[in-house]
Amino acid sequence: MSRSIEFVEVGPRDGLQNEAVIVGTADKVALIRRAIAAGARRIEVASFVNPKKVPQMADAEAVVEQLGRVDGLTRIGLVLNERGAERALSTGLDQLGAVAVASDEFGARNQGQTSAESVAVAARIIAMAQAAGITAQVTIATAFGCPFTGPVDPARVVAMARELAAAGPVEIALADTIGVAVPAEVSALVGAVRQAVAPLPVRVHFHNTRGTGIANVWAAVEAGAGVVDGSIGGLGGCPFAPGAAGNVASEDVAWMLERSGVATGLDLARLVDTARWLGEVMGKEMPSMLAKVGAP
Repeated sequence: MSRSIEFVEVGPRDGLQNEAVIVGTADKVALIRRAIAAGARRIEVASFVNPKKVPQMADAEAVVEQLGRVDGLTRIGLVLNERGAERALSTGLDQLGAVAVASDEFGARNQGQTSAESVAVAARIIAMAQAAGITAQVTIATAFGCPFTGPVDPARVVAMARELAAAGPVEIALADTIGVAVPAEVSALVGAVRQAVAPLPVRVHFHNTRGTGIANVWAAVEAGAGVVDGSIGGLGGCPFAPGAAGNVASEDVAWMLERSGVATGLDLARLVDTARWLGEVMGKEMPSMLAKVGAP
């Protein structure tokens, strides 16, 4: 392989959070352990949010406790505010994931914050993590479009990225929360943000709502993104983003990148096996392509 990317498995958090079928703690831990066995070394294990709004994540502390520490694994907890950060830090997680929002309307519905307020809160969360002796990363949500107000100005995203980078996260992530981006937009924004935050890595998070997710991953990697998210089976969605379909499937991303000469460190056969197992747990067929056709 001439190139490589770092992969982040988000299935246990973003994959499950919008599913109506509540997955038990033991199955969530089993999913994480299967992801580890498939080569994932950074995993979003839970989000520490209001359980009344996101019931699937009500057992976040129990998941972390049952999983325990795993050598070589970075366990990420997603948090939206200082209260969530306090909860996550109390579990002994390895990294916090903060979220800033490029759309005021989406920020109000998702986090009860304006875009500017979300940037300030994310900076404080990063500081809390650093004070606790761990790292933090930050995702810019709705970086390519908002479900309520439409397109987002790329210049706004670049300005946010520059401001957030000054807070000292390990990376800046760009999330296509509702799956509206196309490769040309991805190439341009990843390139601009890369230039604005260098030497920090740029991470990307894509949803396949309109069938462009895998193409967007490739465009991002070609534009220099060094970290890519995926969700085993292609599950995913946001409770506050109408119509936001699943994340790009980890196994589909791994197949496309590895076949293109970009190393991911992932075991494709194990990912496919886990996607099919997860389908049995959820009682439905997974949306990913490789879960249907199998590993080549």
